[in-house]
Amino acid sequence: MKEAGLSEDKPHGSREDGGEPWVSAGERHLQELVLNSVDVGAFLEELAVLTASTLSTAAKRLHCGVTVVRNRKPSVAASSDNRARSLDELQNAFDDGPCLTALRRHEVVVVQDVRRETRWPEYVGTAREQGIGFILAIPLELASEAEAVVNLYVEEPASLSPLDIDTARNFVANAAKSLRLALKLGNLRDAGDDMAAAMKSRATIDMAVGVIMAQNRCTHDEAIYELARSSGARNTRLRETAAVVVGAVSGRG
Repeated sequence: MKEAGLSEDKPHGSREDGGEPWVSAGERHLQELVLNSVDVGAFLEELAVLTASTLSTAAKRLHCGVTVVRNRKPSVAASSDNRARSLDELQNAFDDGPCLTALRRHEVVVVQDVRRETRWPEYVGTAREQGIGFILAIPLELASEAEAVVNLYVEEPASLSPLDIDTARNFVANAAKSLRLALKLGNLRDAGDDMAAAMKSRATIDMAVGVIMAQNRCTHDEAIYELARSSGARNTRLRETAAVVVGAVSGRG
């Protein structure tokens, strides 16, 4: 594994005591993002903000960017703040750096001290000039759906311990699951499902998810996926499928 880091103004929701971040709460929010975001782009923006907020503490404030591959070229898809976006865009302009290496090699890259890093000299020199001391790049494992990487930046070198890095990796792994689901929902919309309208029927969808969880004794995430899968198989809108589920339980269908 290689090393990386981040920093900036304290994101909303970070801890005050400098202890471990509230990852469990962040993971619950990931599930909510899938239903609340009307498209994948909106999901990624919320994901970047949530990642920075969840993994930051009073002592370690992180900036987060998300880079994806589009038409075989990396591009900045989302960021928690302008600083993260600028750092991601600079790296894409150089076409070289820790985040692009993580994306291309499908491995975590850590830059513990930008001042002493000898790889990617042009990019790390610019990052150093912008006051960044630590960089962490974690690929999003999306199978065949797409290619993306979460980029974390901190001002102080060696800002994250091995435990902090493992925590970030686990959080990003959960984010990848939610992103895969968001991509599937996006594909349903592209195939003719009006996903924006479906999301407006949140009450019906939430009721249907609750029914599926009770009947199948499954998790919230699994219930959402099952509802989306059934909607795609029936070639109906998500809210229509949810209405059928609720109607069946209430005796209307």
